[in-house]
Amino acid sequence: MDIVITYVNGNDPVWQQDYEKYTSVPAMQKRFRDWGTLRYLLRGVEKNMPFVRNVFLVVSHPSQVPEWADTENLKVVLHKDIIPEEFLPTFNSNAIEMHLHRIEGLDEEFIYFNDDCFPVGRCEPTDFHRDGKVVIGFNRHIFAPNMYKKICRNSDHAARRALGMRPAWHFVRPQHICTPMLRSESAELYSKVEEEARRTAACRLRSEDNITQYVFLNYLKFKGKVVPRRISKKHFSVSVASVEKLRDFLLHPTKSMVCINDVRLPDGRYQEMRSAIHEAFEASLPSKSKYEK
Repeated sequence: MDIVITYVNGNDPVWQQDYEKYTSVPAMQKRFRDWGTLRYLLRGVEKNMPFVRNVFLVVSHPSQVPEWADTENLKVVLHKDIIPEEFLPTFNSNAIEMHLHRIEGLDEEFIYFNDDCFPVGRCEPTDFHRDGKVVIGFNRHIFAPNMYKKICRNSDHAARRALGMRPAWHFVRPQHICTPMLRSESAELYSKVEEEARRTAACRLRSEDNITQYVFLNYLKFKGKVVPRRISKKHFSVSVASVEKLRDFLLHPTKSMVCINDVRLPDGRYQEMRSAIHEAFEASLPSKSKYEK
C-alpha cells in the first residue's frame, strides 16, 4: 500500500511568480499558506502506518520540495509527470487530484492525503482496504449551497452517469479525511469521465463546475466496492478550535486521524495556532522519520 501527498508551499517565490502570472491576482495566503507540518505527517506515517511501502510527494516544481526532505525515501512527483502539459501550471487541487492514479510505480492500493491530515494513532491496513474494496464512510446531502458542495454534487452525478445510473434526489460525498483508493478503478473511471476531467483540468483555479477526486470514491460506492465504515478521525478548524483543545488532542489522541483545516486567520492567531501545533507534534512525534535528512 502506498501513500500520495499533495503539497503546496505558498512561500516559494517560483510558485508565487507562476501564480500571479497565470491568475493575474496576488498570491493568496489562505489556501496555500505553509504551516510547516509536512514533516509531522511523515513522522506519523512511519510510526503509525508501518505497512506503507512508498510515499509519493506531488508538487508543482522542484523548488517546492522542502530542503529537509530525503528524496531517496520520499519519492517526488512533479505535476508535469502526471498532468497533460496543456493544463500546466495549475493551482486547482481538483485538477491535480484527478491525475494521481498516473503516478509511475504507484501501488494498486493507495491512500491519498492532503497535507492537513495526520495519522496520530496506530492504523492497520484493514482500516483502509479490505478484500479489494476501500473502507470509508459517506455523508448524504440534498442542497449544495456553496462551491464545495456543488463540486461534490457534480462528482456524484458524474460517477452515476459513468455507470449508466439515473440522477438521485440527493448526492453523497465521502467523509473529509485521507482517501483510500484503487488505482485500476481510478483509471477505469477516468476513461469514462475524461471530458469532465479535462474541463476541470482546464481551470487553473477551482470552479463550481469542476469534479473532484470524490468521483472515484462515489464510483466505487455505486459499484459495491466500498466497505461503509467511517475512518476514525477528529476534525479541527483553526478558525474556531481552541488552542488548548487542539494541543490536548495532539498530545493524547482519541482517534487514529486528525484533520487540521486551514482558513483565513489574523496573523496573530495564525502564529499562535502554528506554535501550538508544532509544540504538540514535537512532543508526540519527536524523532525524525526516514523521509527527513
